[in-house]
Amino acid sequence: MYEATHYAPVWVHEGRATSQALAIISVLESSQQKGLNPEDYDASLWPVRLNALKAAPEKADTVAHFDAALTVCTIRYLSNLRIGRMNPSPRAFEITLDKQHYDLSRFLAQKVLTASNLTDLLSEVEPQYLGYKRTLAALHTYQDLATQDRGEPLPDLQRTVAIGDAYANVEQLGRRLHMLGDLSQSVVVIPTSAVYEALLVKAVKHFQVRHGLKSDGRLDKETLRQLNTPLSTRVMQLEDSLERWRWLPSDYPRPPVMVNIPGFRLRVFSDDHNIAMRMNVVVGQAFQHQTPVFAKEIKYIIFRPYWNVPLDITRVDIIPKLHKDPRYLARKGFEVTDQNGHIASRGAVNTATLAQLQSGRLMVRQKPGPSNSLGLVKFMFPNEYDVYLHSTPAPQLFKRSRRDFSHGCIRVEKPAELAAWLLQDQPKWTLENIKAAMQSGPDNQQVNLSKPVPVVIVYLTAVVEENDEIYFVDDIYGYDHSLNNALAKGQYSH
Repeated sequence: MYEATHYAPVWVHEGRATSQALAIISVLESSQQKGLNPEDYDASLWPVRLNALKAAPEKADTVAHFDAALTVCTIRYLSNLRIGRMNPSPRAFEITLDKQHYDLSRFLAQKVLTASNLTDLLSEVEPQYLGYKRTLAALHTYQDLATQDRGEPLPDLQRTVAIGDAYANVEQLGRRLHMLGDLSQSVVVIPTSAVYEALLVKAVKHFQVRHGLKSDGRLDKETLRQLNTPLSTRVMQLEDSLERWRWLPSDYPRPPVMVNIPGFRLRVFSDDHNIAMRMNVVVGQAFQHQTPVFAKEIKYIIFRPYWNVPLDITRVDIIPKLHKDPRYLARKGFEVTDQNGHIASRGAVNTATLAQLQSGRLMVRQKPGPSNSLGLVKFMFPNEYDVYLHSTPAPQLFKRSRRDFSHGCIRVEKPAELAAWLLQDQPKWTLENIKAAMQSGPDNQQVNLSKPVPVVIVYLTAVVEENDEIYFVDDIYGYDHSLNNALAKGQYSH
C-alpha cells in the first residue's frame, strides 16, 4: 500500500491525524460490537499515540510509527472481519473450508481512505449471510443483557419441580425468564408466590426449546444448568458463531444446504436466502466418530443404495460376530465383495475369507432395502472423509433432544422431501416418483443433479432463526472450547 503512495503517510496530514484516521480508530475501539477483541487492534494504545502525535507533529518517526500502526491494525481488523481471526485448518480445529482471497491493502487504499460513509463500507466486508447478520444483532442483545445480569444463580434442586409443585424461587426464576425473553413482560410474577404455575411452566418450555432440551416444562438439573449459565458465556457462544460464519465461502452461485452439527439441524435455503426447508438430523458421536466440518457440493443421489461397511466397523463389530457365527452376514443381509464390488461370498464365511476381511482385501456391504443402515436414499458430495447425507431405518432417533449417534455420516429426517428439492428442476422426479424409487425402484439407482448444490457442514452453538429467536446448544465436540483457548492465547493465524 505504501509503495502506491511513495511511502508518504496516509493517516496523517500536516502533522495531524486525519478525520478518516479518527473514524477508523473509533471503529477499532468499538470492535467488540462485532464480536472481536479491541486489544487485537491496539485499542488502549490509540489515546497515547494520538497524544504523542499532537505533542510532536513535526517528528518523522512519530508520524511514521502512528501511520504504520494504524495501517497494520486496520488491515488486521478488515481481515478478521472478512475471514475470521483463526485459520480453520484441520490441525487446529478439524475444519477444512476453502478460504476466499481478499485484497485488503487495495481495499484499504482505494476505498477505506476515501470513504464518505465508513460504516456502510465496512459492512460490505462482513459476510452477507442473513444468519450472520441475525447473529450479530443477537450479540448486541446479549451484550446488553450481560450488563444487567446480577449473577444470582438459582439454587440447586433437591428434586425435579413439576407444574403445581412448591418452589421457593419462583420470583427469581421469573426475573431470569423475563430478562431472557422467554416470559412475557406482561406476566407479573407475584413475589410471595411459592407455587410453580402454568405461565412459568410455559416460559420454561420455551426456554428449553431454545436450549436444546426436552421441552416438558419440568425444572430439572439440566434445565437449571442452562438457566444458570452466565450471560457472558452466551456472549462468547455468539462471538464463536460469528467467527465460524466468517470462515464460510462467500461466493456461492446459489444458497447452500447447511447442516449444523451441535444443533442437529439441516436447513435448505431458497434463492432469496430464506429458509425453504428444515429438518432434524443425526450426526457423528462425540466420542471417536465426530462428523467433520467442511464445504463441498451435492452432485448426485442414489436410491436404494448399498452400504459399504467401513473397514474399522468390519474389524471391530462384524469380524467378532463371524467368529461366533460364520453365517452372520447372510442372515443379516450382507455380502462379501472385492475392491471392485464383485461378489466374493454370500453364504458362510470361511477362515480364508475372514483373513482377507481383516486385512481389507475384501469388503462387507449391506444389500439395499428397508433394513439397510443407509435407509433408502443417500445424497453424495464426494469428499476425503467419505461422509454423506442419507436416510435411516431408525427414525425414532430424530425425536431425541441430543442426536449424536452415527459413525460420522449424517442421517436426515425428511429424505424424500430433500431429494425433491434437489431435483426440482427435473420434472420426472416428483415427490411421488421419488418415494416410489425409494420403495421399489432399481437398486443402487444414481440420479445426477442438473447443477451441483453447495453443502456446508458447520459447527454453531448459537443460532438465530428467521423469527430472531436465539438458540443455544452444547459444545458437544469441544470445538468452541478449543477455539476460545487458542484465541485467549493469541494464537491467531491471519
